[in-house]
Amino acid sequence: MPDDDLITDIRCRFCGSGHGEIVLDAGRQPTAKVFPKAGDPAEDPLHPLRMWMCGRCHLAQLVEDPDTTEEEPGLEPDALVQQAEDAVARMAAAGIVGEGTVLVEFGSPHGGSWWDILARYGARAPEPGELADVVVDNLGYMHDADQAAALERRTSLLKPDGVVLFQFHTLASIVAGGQWNALRHGHFAYYSTPALAGMLESAGWTPTTAWWFPLYGGSVLLAARREGVRDQALSDLIASEDAAGMLKADIVRGLQRAADDMSDGLRQFIESERAAGRTVWGYSAASRAVALLCRAGVGPELLPSIADGGGAKHGRRMPGSGVPITAPDEMVAARPDTVLLFVADLLPEVRRALPEIEADGGRWVIADELHAS
Repeated sequence: MPDDDLITDIRCRFCGSGHGEIVLDAGRQPTAKVFPKAGDPAEDPLHPLRMWMCGRCHLAQLVEDPDTTEEEPGLEPDALVQQAEDAVARMAAAGIVGEGTVLVEFGSPHGGSWWDILARYGARAPEPGELADVVVDNLGYMHDADQAAALERRTSLLKPDGVVLFQFHTLASIVAGGQWNALRHGHFAYYSTPALAGMLESAGWTPTTAWWFPLYGGSVLLAARREGVRDQALSDLIASEDAAGMLKADIVRGLQRAADDMSDGLRQFIESERAAGRTVWGYSAASRAVALLCRAGVGPELLPSIADGGGAKHGRRMPGSGVPITAPDEMVAARPDTVLLFVADLLPEVRRALPEIEADGGRWVIADELHAS
């Protein structure tokens, strides 16, 4: 494969340092932003998908990006809504949000805004020219290629005594869970709590507190002010992730081993199921499934279809692998013996929504938990 699109002079997206290491090379992958129509015979372009870790500020980050337009957002799990309720409640208990709080939200392009919940607690959007009491970034910061400029853009909207909050899928949970396929085009940064705290401090902000949530295996909401004191909860979380090696490239490089293990495990599992005469379908046409199927070399000949709860992707196919995407009722009608679930957080709700799978003798299997024999 050609390598003339590989960036060789890598510079940190936050601090600009050129000192760092590649910690994950997922190979050449299709972008997970575009899901072609099922009948589209065009070959999907493949692009390098690599993660680099800065040796100065320790930000793990995407190297190359094809800069394609994001299509329709996928269906977010109920767990995301439940976590939003929990997060805003904690913000309110800490006195960060309440009646009359002027608030700006930077959300993810994939959906999942907290505004309806925030409004119930009394938050409102600023009037033209009015600075905010609170800026909350809800899984949005990682979508900015220029991390330094994105931080400045958010904090520039705040009053002198304002607070900025960042919700992020922490690198600690990505590494601990071997979630290598959290890496995708368009997601430029992967934060550990100590790295993000250091980034904020270098920009003149004091991280003050943080809350941990089980979403995606481990997500964090971190708050910072221009002046403040770090509390024990944040100190403990930073110490825990530091001790886990989240500032060390050698530890984060474990994602490379996870990529090989999970990809081989997926293919071996499907082949074993088919050899035993069991039918296998997939559920959730998520971005992380794109890279996994492509790296595992799994196409329609092994996995006939992936059902998805969101209607925007029905009639389309997974880029790179060509697996068609269908509606859940088609999967139920097919009565598969095994359904591979590509987003573990969806398990409780899909079992409630699609009881027919287990009633007909089928079973749900978390794709990310499969390992090579």
